[in-house]
Parts: sequence; structure tokens; C-alpha cells
Amino acid sequence: MQAIRLHKKVDKNGMVSIAGLPYHKGDNVEIIVLLNESEMQKPKHRSLLDTGIIGMWKDRTDIADSSTFASQLREQAQSRRRS
Repeated sequence: MQAIRLHKKVDKNGMVSIAGLPYHKGDNVEIIVLLNESEMQKPKHRSLLDTGIIGMWKDRTDIADSSTFASQLREQAQSRRRS
């Protein structure tokens, strides 16, 4: 049995398109679909990195220290909840 490894992205609604196989009309093939191992090893917080939230203050000139600024925002939010 000959195996061909292809890396494809899932299209909308779970569809995967495959073309250019070295087989002909009427050939019987078996298709096994596996999630790419590198996809399984991606950290779960990856989607947060893709949102643009991380690093959104990096080019702001009015914020000298983003860590201190973020701490101040958290303190303000917590004090509002207590009121």
C-alpha cells in the first residue's frame, strides 16, 4: 500500500479539498484524516495572541510603563466593584 501525506486546512463547514492525486477515475482509495500534531500542541491561549490585545499599548507615547498602567487600571476596576 502506498501512502501520500498531504497537509490541508479545513475549509468552511468541515470541508477539505484534495486535488492532484496520482490516481484515476474509478480507483478505490482509503482516506484517513488526522489532526496535525503541531495543531494539537498549540497552546490554548493562542487565540488570545491573535486578537491583538497583547501588545496593544506598545506604541502609546502617553504610557511610560504599560505594566504599571495595567495595574492601575485593575485597581480602579476593583475599587469600582466594591463601591
